[in-house]
Amino acid sequence: MTSQQLTLSLRYPPDQRLETFLAAPPAALAQLRALAVGAHADWLYVAGAAGTGKTHLTLAVCAAAEQAGRRAMYLPLAAARGRVRDALEGLEQHDVIALDGVDAIAGNRDDEIALFDFHNRARAAGATLLYTAKAMPEMLGLVLPDLRSRLGQCGRISLYTLDEIDRVAVLKARAERRGMVLDGPALEWLLARCGRDMGSLVSVLDRLDRESLAAKRRLTVPFLRSVLGEGDSP
Repeated sequence: MTSQQLTLSLRYPPDQRLETFLAAPPAALAQLRALAVGAHADWLYVAGAAGTGKTHLTLAVCAAAEQAGRRAMYLPLAAARGRVRDALEGLEQHDVIALDGVDAIAGNRDDEIALFDFHNRARAAGATLLYTAKAMPEMLGLVLPDLRSRLGQCGRISLYTLDEIDRVAVLKARAERRGMVLDGPALEWLLARCGRDMGSLVSVLDRLDRESLAAKRRLTVPFLRSVLGEGDSP
């Protein structure tokens, strides 16, 4: 692994790359890749319910941008709520800025003004912005019309909630990349006991990866029960 690859792996999880995102809308990955490398003139706004992969895509775009030699920055807006102006200070000096979760600051006028001002500074600086939120701008409850207008001018990508087949494919692919064997019964147990939200399922899978390595155990249903507190220990 080269030093650049190692840096990318540390900054952005290896599982979260554009090439590992499954069930994307047609042409969406090409749009995001073009934005990352500077071949896309329009800024993008990605909307989707929780668990549809918005954070995966923002981190993936940042990784792709840095792989292409561009300076990237990822900011989860939920972590900056109430202090967005300070959090965004100077970020327009990056080539690509991914702002994840605009809905987290919707309704906070000061934060919305700060984001509007940053949007204009980034445009003037020639930076590229990628926004994500649970809904399109007109459905977010933004109190600043000018911000709603600016966000509405971005190119749009809508993510859809994965069906059962897609969820199974995502979990299997993630497990295989980590060298984990997730057989049919174990997969069915996970889906039945741990909900259908992909974010929650992926977090559970990450935990099982750590626990199985520590215990040197396979991912059998009894082992899942023992780790996740469902039923008797094996």
